[in-house]
Amino acid sequence: MSTAPRLTALDATHRSLGATMTDFAGWDMPLRYASERDEHNAVRTRAGLFDLSHMGEITVTGPEAAAFLSYALVGNIATVGNGRARYTMIVQEDGGIVDDLIVYRLGETEYMVVANAGNAQIVLDALTERVGGFDAEVRDDRDAYALLAVQGPESPAIMKAVTDADLDGLKYYAGLPGTVAGVPALIARTGYTGEDGFELFVAPEHAEQLWRALTEAGTPHGLIPCGLSCRDTLRLEAGMPLYGHELTTALTPFDAGLGRVVKFEKEGDFVGREALTAAAERAETAPPRKLVGLIAEGRRVPRAGFPVVADGKVIGEVTSGAPSPTLGKPIAMAYVDAAFAAPGTGGVGVDIRGTHEPYEVVALPFYKRQK
Repeated sequence: MSTAPRLTALDATHRSLGATMTDFAGWDMPLRYASERDEHNAVRTRAGLFDLSHMGEITVTGPEAAAFLSYALVGNIATVGNGRARYTMIVQEDGGIVDDLIVYRLGETEYMVVANAGNAQIVLDALTERVGGFDAEVRDDRDAYALLAVQGPESPAIMKAVTDADLDGLKYYAGLPGTVAGVPALIARTGYTGEDGFELFVAPEHAEQLWRALTEAGTPHGLIPCGLSCRDTLRLEAGMPLYGHELTTALTPFDAGLGRVVKFEKEGDFVGREALTAAAERAETAPPRKLVGLIAEGRRVPRAGFPVVADGKVIGEVTSGAPSPTLGKPIAMAYVDAAFAAPGTGGVGVDIRGTHEPYEVVALPFYKRQK
C-alpha cells in the first residue's frame, strides 16, 4: 500500500514556478526549477531561495531539558548559550550514527532539535524513549513549522530589506526571534551550502507570504528559487556529510572523521559513551577507512556505491558524487583505506562500470567561501 507524499505549505508556489517535483523522504519536494547549474551558481555568487519544510522539528522543554539532551545526544548541550545552535549527533548504544542534528536553544528551558527529513520519526522515537527519568518533555513540532532558507553572498543584503532584526550581531550557528516581512520567525544563521545564509522557521500559514516577500527583495540581487538537486552539489563541494551516504548506523562519528562532536568531558553518562570511547581509541591506534575528497581527471561522474581502487584492489567506496559546477570537474567523497587517504596520493581510481577512471585524492572541503 503506497501513501501519497506529504506536501509543504509552498507546494502550489513550486508548481506555479514550473518546478520538477520529486518524492524525497516521503515529501513532494522541488528538485529543480530550471537549470541545476544556474541554481548552484546563483547560490555561490548571488543568492538562492529554498523550501526546506521537510526537515523535522522536535521541541524539548522542561527544567532538565539540557541534562536530558546531553544524555540523549553526543554533544554537551548544557553549554549551548541562549540563542545559539550546536551541530551534534544522536547515536545507538553501539555508537552507530542515527542522525546528525542541529540543536537550537530557544530559552532557559526550551530547545529545538532539527532532524533530517528521512530520520525525523526515528529521532523523535529515540528521544521519547530516552526522556524517561528526566523532568523534560519531548514534543513533535513537525507540523508547526515551515522552513525557508536564503543562501549565498547576497543573503544578508536581501534579509536586511525585509527585517529590522540585528543581522550584523547574529553569529554563525545562532538564532533569534524576529519579524521578517511582517511574519514572526526564528531567524537562524545556518545552512547547508558552504555559503553565508539564513534559515527561517515560520508558521506554515505564513510561508507563501514570506516566499513572495523574499523573492521580491531578492530579485534585484539575483536571487532565484533553488531545488534539492543544487542543494546536494553545494553541500558536496563544501564537504558536508549527508545522512545515508557519509553517515549511517554502520559508522560511528569517529569513523566519519567527526569525532570532535563527541564530548566525553560532559557531566554524567550519555547513550553510546562506552562504545564511542572504544571507537575513539581505535581511530587513534588503527584508523579505519577515512573520508576523503576525490577529483576526476576525466569527465565521468562517480556515484554512491562505486568502488575506489588502487593497485588492482578495492580500497574504498564512493559515498557521494556529482559534477562540480564550481570546479568544472566531477567530484566525490569516499571512504578509503587510511594508507591511501593522504592528499596527493597517486594511483587511485574509481571503478565506473568496469573502467578504472583516475582520480586525485584531496583534502575536504573542495570549496571554501572567502570570508
